[in-house]
Amino acid sequence: MKKVLIVDDQKDIRDLIEAILLRGRHMVFKAESGEKALEIAKAEKPHLILMDIIMPGPIDGLEATRILKNALETKHCIIIMLTAKGQTSDEERFVEAGADGYFAKPFSPFELLRQVDQILGT
Repeated sequence: MKKVLIVDDQKDIRDLIEAILLRGRHMVFKAESGEKALEIAKAEKPHLILMDIIMPGPIDGLEATRILKNALETKHCIIIMLTAKGQTSDEERFVEAGADGYFAKPFSPFELLRQVDQILGT
């Protein structure tokens, strides 16, 4: 069973993605902020992190990604940014932060699960 961390400040989005991923029998963790994401990622060492870009507080998704990709214990995590359709032009910023890819919101539940399974090799 692969571990996936969902990071989004909107509870309904976290819950929707969790429901989708549980169909794929993934172990799911959730965080509502960049700070909480860092804490959970360091403790659980997920295989995949789905990270929203815009979050309240001092650490947004891009900064959390930079920190995680530069930390010895979490640099192996695959990080996929979650972005609104209008922000997909910011792909260069995702790459600079160390992200491995991105999904545009809104997304098809089927497509999200298919992509996650493909990334994780499940």
